Amino acid sequence: MDKHCKSIELDKILYMLAGFCSCADSRAMALAIEPERDIRDVRALMQRTVDANTLTTRYSTPSVGGVENCSAALKRAEIGARLSPRELLEVARVLHAIDTIERWRNQLEGEPTSLEFLLNSVIALPTLYRNISSAILSEEEIADNASPELAEIRRKIRQAGSKAREVLDKMVRSATYQKYLQENIITQRDGRFVVPVKIEYRNEIKGLVHDTSASGSTIFVEPIAVVEANNEIRILQGKEQTEIDRILYELSAQVGGCADSIRGSYEAIVELDLYFAKSRMADAMRATVPAINADGIVNLKKARHPLLDKEKAVPIDLRLGSEFDTLVVTGPNTGGKTVAIKTLGLLVMMAQCGLMLPVADGSTVPVYEKVLVDIGDEQSIEQSLSTFSAHMTNIIRILQEANGRSLVLLDELGAGTDPVEGAALAVAIIERLREQRAKVVATTHYAEIKMYALNTPGVENACCEFDVATLRPTYRLLIGVPGRSNAFAISERLGLPHDLIEHAKSHVSGENTRFEDVVSQLESTRQELERERELAQTKRVEAQRTSKEADELRRTMEAERERELERARVQARGIVEQVNAQAEKLLSELDELRKEKESAQFADRLSQTKVSFKADMRRLRDLADPVTRKNPDNYQPERPLKRGDTVRLVSMNTEGVLLSAPDGQGFVNVQAGIIKTKIHQSEVRLVDRKEKRVTLSNSRISMKDVTSRSKRDVKTELDLRGMTSGEAIVELDRYIDSSVLSGVGTITVIHGKGTGALRAAIQEHLKSHRSVKTFRLGVYGEGESGVTVIELK
Repeated sequence: MDKHCKSIELDKILYMLAGFCSCADSRAMALAIEPERDIRDVRALMQRTVDANTLTTRYSTPSVGGVENCSAALKRAEIGARLSPRELLEVARVLHAIDTIERWRNQLEGEPTSLEFLLNSVIALPTLYRNISSAILSEEEIADNASPELAEIRRKIRQAGSKAREVLDKMVRSATYQKYLQENIITQRDGRFVVPVKIEYRNEIKGLVHDTSASGSTIFVEPIAVVEANNEIRILQGKEQTEIDRILYELSAQVGGCADSIRGSYEAIVELDLYFAKSRMADAMRATVPAINADGIVNLKKARHPLLDKEKAVPIDLRLGSEFDTLVVTGPNTGGKTVAIKTLGLLVMMAQCGLMLPVADGSTVPVYEKVLVDIGDEQSIEQSLSTFSAHMTNIIRILQEANGRSLVLLDELGAGTDPVEGAALAVAIIERLREQRAKVVATTHYAEIKMYALNTPGVENACCEFDVATLRPTYRLLIGVPGRSNAFAISERLGLPHDLIEHAKSHVSGENTRFEDVVSQLESTRQELERERELAQTKRVEAQRTSKEADELRRTMEAERERELERARVQARGIVEQVNAQAEKLLSELDELRKEKESAQFADRLSQTKVSFKADMRRLRDLADPVTRKNPDNYQPERPLKRGDTVRLVSMNTEGVLLSAPDGQGFVNVQAGIIKTKIHQSEVRLVDRKEKRVTLSNSRISMKDVTSRSKRDVKTELDLRGMTSGEAIVELDRYIDSSVLSGVGTITVIHGKGTGALRAAIQEHLKSHRSVKTFRLGVYGEGESGVTVIELK
């Protein structure tokens, strides 16, 4: 990494990125990143980071932790070498990571991304992974089921071992041999079963001596009885090793055959891990995606230095390349000037490395061919040399390299020498860089450079804000305002005598004093305007919120009004339809009565009642829609309402009786059928009818004149003999309704005895009839089982 990138601490950002990587090779790739210089490459890198971040948000990040580079093992396998179990396990870990990426990719919904070429390069080999993982348990252990032959050999080894242990168990438990043994145990020496024998009894147990204890008091003897079994175990162990070698050769050959595919998939995984590491670092920094442009325009909104604590760092806004190409940053020491220009250079380089930036939405950065930096003071993290000669050496190189696609960052330009000469030299350097069309950001304390920025088109002042009242910097970068060094104010607040401060001011030239006064006035005016702007912004946001809430409330109320209107229309129409249906039924029944009576006077009355009733129905339909016309003619009652008056409820389209006179607020209590309600007197209409009237109460209609006349003409017996069950039930329903209307409490139905079918049908129907209270068969003198006596509700 060149020294310019190190000066703005890009190397530390790459170390931070490496910490988010999951494997060693991706960490090495992160540390080796260099900023791209072509805008197409920068945009491609940024798009891959953005796509990785989007996929992480939607599907989480695939885990490839623990994967290691197995290229050496792959090369050995390609030339036919036998890989060790450890090497095969390394290959298996890579295969597992490949399988993880493959399964993660399968859950994607198919939308194309810039990472598609890497995902397509990851090819899973599930069969090879399964063969290795099932055959090799660890670096020292091969599974029994690695092959049928190995399983059979190990079964025989266990059988031979059991035989040998069985013989030795009898020996160590035998009272005869126990006195010869040092301990009653069975152990192994060189893979052969032996027993520990006291040295003085070495001739008592016949066998082969394999070892002696360190003290010399014990020898380890292989009894003759188990020599054959131990020999068999040795032979089987040799076969076992041969079979293990064959299995390892076979697995190594499979790996060699797929080496190119594994190598390509691994390289794709490493690169994918790098992009997902960029995504994880972006989330940690709360970063966003800047727009990349080729016009050399920088517009950073609420930018933070990524190495500072994101909870404490003060965001800055920084522009360059549109209205002006040179920015002169002034202000007191420790005010944040150096951090500001480092932030600019670092964020530009991060974008050219394909990293998202800790800035607000709407930020834009260009692609520079070179970022040339001269930063070297006591605030530099790298503690670079800060003498005048060192500065000039760097600036000479910068002047040689700068061009129209360069960003030049100069800290404390002209410092370290005579102020007059230093200021003049600084202005000359800035003018030369502008002639070379480079973008320049320089920090300084010199008033001459501030004046140059004020009087030169394309050059703009900026300052790091400082609160003199608290002697603390706010770290806000203010573009368009020259800064003050505030040396006198700071010194006085720190305790320097006032007379000494005044004496120092007398040595400052009148021109400089006037300039500082103008700057001070500008700063005071700016702060006042800033407070006013913040207050206006707060008021505007509050007004917008209030307006939005009012609009939302209005829309809610209108929607609720429409729902209530529709509900009322439906309810009103339902009531009218129900009343109409029951009225039609009643009129049909009255027609039947007229046919039976054949009375001209009765027929005339019935005809008049029909006409009047249908007119009322039409009126009710008209009132049902619209319901909002509750008092269209400004109705006023002809006399004050009083208790007992019959009234009509406009909202319910029904009649009721007043239970109380209007109270102080004009509300009355009304009984409408079984419903009691409290309603305003403007919602009721006085009904004053001396003749017959129709009363609507919920769904029941009573015609008092007709009722009183009908009551006198209804019979209390109904003869159904000779009818079918269906005819009898229809006639019975009609008779019961007429009896209820006439107020008759008990009726008798004659159905005869016969087969009992008609009686059974009638009584089954009566069980569910809503107007029947009880029923029974007749008793002696009433017709017995030939009649049914019914008590009505």
